Amino acid sequence: MKTLKDFNFNNKKALIRVDFNVPLDEHFNVTDDNRIEAAKPTIDKILADGGSVILMSHLGRPKGKEDKYSLKHIVSTVAKVLDKEVLFATDCRGELAQNAADNLQPGQVLLLENLRYYPEEEAGDVAFAKELAQLGDIYVNDAFGTAHRAHASTTIIAQFFPNNKCFGLLLAKEIESLNRVLNNSVKPVTAVLGGSKVSSKITVIENILDKVDHMIIGGGMTFTFVKALGGTIGDSICEDDKLDLALEILEKAKQKNVQIHIPVDVVAANAFSNDAETQIVDVREIPNGWQGLDAGPKSLENFKKIIMDSKTILWNGPLGVFEMENFANGTIKLGEFIAESTENGAFSLVGGGDSVAAVKQFGLEERMSYVSTGGGAMLEMLEGRVLPGIQAILD
Repeated sequence: MKTLKDFNFNNKKALIRVDFNVPLDEHFNVTDDNRIEAAKPTIDKILADGGSVILMSHLGRPKGKEDKYSLKHIVSTVAKVLDKEVLFATDCRGELAQNAADNLQPGQVLLLENLRYYPEEEAGDVAFAKELAQLGDIYVNDAFGTAHRAHASTTIIAQFFPNNKCFGLLLAKEIESLNRVLNNSVKPVTAVLGGSKVSSKITVIENILDKVDHMIIGGGMTFTFVKALGGTIGDSICEDDKLDLALEILEKAKQKNVQIHIPVDVVAANAFSNDAETQIVDVREIPNGWQGLDAGPKSLENFKKIIMDSKTILWNGPLGVFEMENFANGTIKLGEFIAESTENGAFSLVGGGDSVAAVKQFGLEERMSYVSTGGGAMLEMLEGRVLPGIQAILD
């Protein structure tokens, strides 16, 4: 696969698809610049070669040219992260964008206006992609977060750069990290899948059963499995139409010699509230009127042993309602176990919105081998799908 390292950008204009879809407060200040930071190594390498950079991104889901979704609001943050002036084009297509690109000198950075101001972007319009393509000499895709969408700037555009397209450093690292878990893993391999619904993870579970030795199931999904096995779950969240599916998964895992681990005890509450009364109960005996909201101490002891013995760990989804302080312990402890195992030489990959939010919130990000930047894209790769944005560079 072609990466940035296969090109010299001297006197070349690199057209980079980045994911600068960052959160803004009510005064349009960027509240989390992680995605901009993540793109910095790619931009730095191109500038160091003596090239110039044209950045294109979307922001939010605008209906037409809504000012609140203008990328002008992030120019100062991008400039601060890159530690250099960033020019801004008030359009991403047409004469204005073309002139701004034509006048760009080596060492300069240009940010284009929001791609999604035009419906052609999400529609994967070929003419729109061709117009964008005329702005640069080499196309670089560094936006993992949008690689699962066949949009004009993430996929369609690549055909106009048959020999001059590559992955940016961030996207290359994402692919490499996922490959390391899915295809080149050191055993034992453990996947921790949390979150509320079995239905949203079913394809992931089925795809990775061939690749893992242990699977820890946590979060709300737990109770669908427990109920399927004949347990009493009180008022806990459950997908009653997925009980047979849960049993099928357990049977498939058995056939493939994969050990599935479900919490044995939970922190139960008498309401879905941080201030609710709590008690620790057997996961199969949750009283009526009570619901499991976090993994209990015995479960965490079991999980710790598995994580500590693992050489490759994938974590997708929390063990409890970590947004509420009283039900965050399981997720925090799990993160600490994974961090410790990583420090002992395991490779750990964290992905999916909630797990990423958790490791950041609890200060564990630096202690993981890799924290993915793309929730939906990572899930689709775990499901075994080929992402259009990645395929377009490989073709």
